[in-house]
Amino acid sequence: MDPVTHTLVGASLAESGLKRRTALGMATLLIAANLPDVDIASYFWGNETALWFRRGVTHGVLAIVLFPLVLTGAVILWDRTVRRRKGRVPERRVFGWQILLLSYIGVASHPLLDFLNVYGMRWLMPFSDKWYYGDTLFIVDPWVWAVLVSGIVMAKKQGAGSVERGAGSGSTKRNWTVIALSVMATYVILMAAANVAGRAIVVRRAAADAIEVERTMVGPVPFNPFARQVVVEDAEVYRFGALRWFGRPMFVWEPYTLDRLPDHPAVAAAIRGPRPRKFMSWARFPYFEVESSGSTYTVHIGDARYTLDPANSWAATTVLVGGGPEVGSGGSEGR
Repeated sequence: MDPVTHTLVGASLAESGLKRRTALGMATLLIAANLPDVDIASYFWGNETALWFRRGVTHGVLAIVLFPLVLTGAVILWDRTVRRRKGRVPERRVFGWQILLLSYIGVASHPLLDFLNVYGMRWLMPFSDKWYYGDTLFIVDPWVWAVLVSGIVMAKKQGAGSVERGAGSGSTKRNWTVIALSVMATYVILMAAANVAGRAIVVRRAAADAIEVERTMVGPVPFNPFARQVVVEDAEVYRFGALRWFGRPMFVWEPYTLDRLPDHPAVAAAIRGPRPRKFMSWARFPYFEVESSGSTYTVHIGDARYTLDPANSWAATTVLVGGGPEVGSGGSEGR
């Protein structure tokens, strides 16, 4: 999911009452909820490197175990060297075990959320680079934002009102943010159930149309929780469709397909290079488009879940291959 969602989940967890367990509880949860995204630095080494590296080692089981330990140490160090410098005694204490607990909760929330979209997650890194896909929420979901922001705002408002009336505000804050998190969880469950039901509909339709399905994706679309984009892989092509829960008909095939692997020697030559190999390790539905210019070929490699225009997309890479009609050499890589 996007950084806003991770931050809102961290803030909601804090406002639910967890931040009162220790000083620096809010800060710990906000940092922990975003910490696995330190892998965004991989973009400095290029788009293909980032696609190959992201949602891997910093999101896998080893990171979930180790990151909270590192964050706990950093928070305790901050407390001792900054909050309590020159003998100052803060009003609230930092409790190390509580910081560790909040760190684990916040860090664990991150890959759980990232698993929900079509980009996927590699849970077992660094032991296995297998991708897992939830296909449940679009990577930026405004409905999740709205629910979580509403819960935080209402908790703050009613908490301030309780203080003005001289009453404790803790229970009010806890109720509103817990309600918001519960609504979000219910929404996620319903979207996941819709995905399972949608896959069954697509598979039945493919069987009726004599299409042998090897893999299928029924993924969310922006803003509309009642629609899905569909990618179906058979032995030769990718087929596309649209699923709308309140449409008639409910599912329709799009009037186009993509060749999975064109019978062209430039394709085999193109994927030998390090950048294409990195891209292919990430791509879920890779396909190839080949352009020729004299003895040079331009091979565009795209991912069908994100783009049909591999020459102009972040979800693609381009390779220049030389060597004449038989493409015997691999050639050089492009952008």
